[in-house]
Amino acid sequence: MEVTDLLALALKAGASDMHLAAGQAPAMRVHGVLQRLPVPMATPDDLMRSMESLLDADPYRQWAAGHDLDVALELPALGRFRVNLFRQMNGPALTVRLIPARIACAEALGLGEIVRTTGRYRDGLVLIGGPTGSGKTSTLAALLDQMGRERALHIVTLEDPIEVVHASHQGVVNQREIGRDCCSFAQGLRSALRQDPDVIVLGELRDLETIRLALRAAETGHLVLATVHTRSAVNTVDRVVEVFPAQEKPWVRAMLADSLRVVVAQVLVGRRGGGRGAARGGLVVNDAARNLIREGRMAQLHSVMQTGAAEGMQTLAGAMKQLQAGGLLAE
Repeated sequence: MEVTDLLALALKAGASDMHLAAGQAPAMRVHGVLQRLPVPMATPDDLMRSMESLLDADPYRQWAAGHDLDVALELPALGRFRVNLFRQMNGPALTVRLIPARIACAEALGLGEIVRTTGRYRDGLVLIGGPTGSGKTSTLAALLDQMGRERALHIVTLEDPIEVVHASHQGVVNQREIGRDCCSFAQGLRSALRQDPDVIVLGELRDLETIRLALRAAETGHLVLATVHTRSAVNTVDRVVEVFPAQEKPWVRAMLADSLRVVVAQVLVGRRGGGRGAARGGLVVNDAARNLIREGRMAQLHSVMQTGAAEGMQTLAGAMKQLQAGGLLAE
């Protein structure tokens, strides 16, 4: 069966991801559960042949030569997909993330308070944290879409690869793909600072140099939004600081205290009646939080979140309890 036929089956089933590997039956993840498809195992030749017609020549050659890489595919009648290409013991393999055809509105994702909070800022750093597959990209896309509808902004995104394609609405959106439109996040971020941006979006804070540049961009009058692979709002702040060597940590804490605006942490949970949704905690960086960050007392940020409901704050545990009390969580 061709890859496009398998993707059509995954779309029909409402899957979030599909796994194809030589020597194994295809599988897809539906509402967080991995399911085998009742089709024959893929052979290495079949998988390479099927993907050759979908990939550009250069990424196909790199994959065939044994390189790992991420690409975005736009397939007629099917939609847009993020594909991770790699090799395993039986030959070629790929994992496909199915990207929704439409950007979910902020209200549908429960982002009302987050949008209102973030919409107040003209500069600073906003971080969206969560484990892999927790919906960070969807949250960021909905947040950007809402901001673009409400204000005339020049938004520059740096992504690897570009997943969600944004409309310009009132302003201008320039989406740049790492490896195609610029060499790296760091190089793209340096260039973005010379492009008169209102908002800079980083698909992921990956390394020390990118984090350092993001902090400087946030400090010099730009609103910077980025995702981070973390499990809580407090862990997100810790993660940014811990990337740096010991001698730089006081400087980083001072920069974060001045520039950090909002930290969102989320996980996907099963919903009563089927499907999944996000539980979100959020830290709005007020004076108390700034002092704690500057002094390195990150563990006490949890207390700030517990007492900051009036400012839109909530711990992730509190969000889970709220969903449970409302009868929204699956048993």
